Amino acid sequence: MAKIEIKNIRKDFGDFNAVKKSSFTIEDGEFFMLLGPSGCGKTTTLRMIAGLELPTSGEIYLDGEEISQQPPSKRDIAFVFQMFALYPHLNVRKNLSYPLVSQGMPRSQVKAKIEEVSGILGIKDILNRPVGGLSGGDRQRVALGRAIVRDPKAFMMDEPLGALDAEFREHMSEELRALHDRMNATTVYVTHDQLEAMQMGDKIVVMNNAVVEQFGTPQQIYDTPATMFVADFIGSPSMNFLRFEGALENGATRVDLNGQMLAVPKQLQGASGKLVFGVRPEHVSLSENGDYRGKVLTTEYLGTTQIITLDTPNGELKARIDSVQTATVGENVALNFEAPKITLFDETTGLALRSSLNREVLAHG
Repeated sequence: MAKIEIKNIRKDFGDFNAVKKSSFTIEDGEFFMLLGPSGCGKTTTLRMIAGLELPTSGEIYLDGEEISQQPPSKRDIAFVFQMFALYPHLNVRKNLSYPLVSQGMPRSQVKAKIEEVSGILGIKDILNRPVGGLSGGDRQRVALGRAIVRDPKAFMMDEPLGALDAEFREHMSEELRALHDRMNATTVYVTHDQLEAMQMGDKIVVMNNAVVEQFGTPQQIYDTPATMFVADFIGSPSMNFLRFEGALENGATRVDLNGQMLAVPKQLQGASGKLVFGVRPEHVSLSENGDYRGKVLTTEYLGTTQIITLDTPNGELKARIDSVQTATVGENVALNFEAPKITLFDETTGLALRSSLNREVLAHG
């Protein structure tokens, strides 16, 4: 398969800057996710890697070869579209064989390759059926098969499960990840669904407003967000932001939140002004004892857990707690925070402050 290196690529459409200078590396065999909201530049980035768009500036390397200005036919990259892009007048077998026949592959080899790929995807029994009558899942399998038969260096996938209903989408995501693991194929996958990205990806690039906000493993992205955007975009419910004004010295291990000194990871930089105390809902607990308190506004039962929404002196907060714990609307409760998991942000820049928790991630991501 292939290693892909992106170095300072930029894409302008006239006066509109679709992708600002972006750099990251996709290792050989990785399942790599480009994640972000609509219009953030993720699909444009994917299309530049595939050669469907040429970058305004910057470099793209495929196994060490610079390919940024090469046409798609020279890149040996397969592209899977959201809407399948199958030939409606051909049956499944002919859709799968088309790229091989167009390359001049001998008929015997084409037949053998179709048998191999259809077996991998579990579609041998529909090879002679017209694609128009297939379910969304089977059409997506055929689209994947048509990409796989070529044995490309890498696969580009633009929200390939976006046209499927929620239940079947989850099933297909598991199937697609299993297929990747079986083939060990370098795959770049665009999605706006953070759960899909977290479940399927080896690495994730989070994009927003044409820039890369953070690059790392799913756990790094979740546990140590580099920006307030990432912290808010990843997780359901997302990270709580308790806003306060104050000053922190380099080396500080406590912050003053409404007159209460709360423990935080050791800070590796000073900061002052408008700051944000970031904490995930599962890192908040309710107790009878404690000076930092909140009023229970709502409770949401989720089976084994419940989401408690509280009003605090520094803003609204959500806590994910065990469903057997009692929380009554209107009750005033003490709140405890898991100190090693806290991230502080500069609200003006939106950037995380460096600490013992995130120093390795911020240095490389």
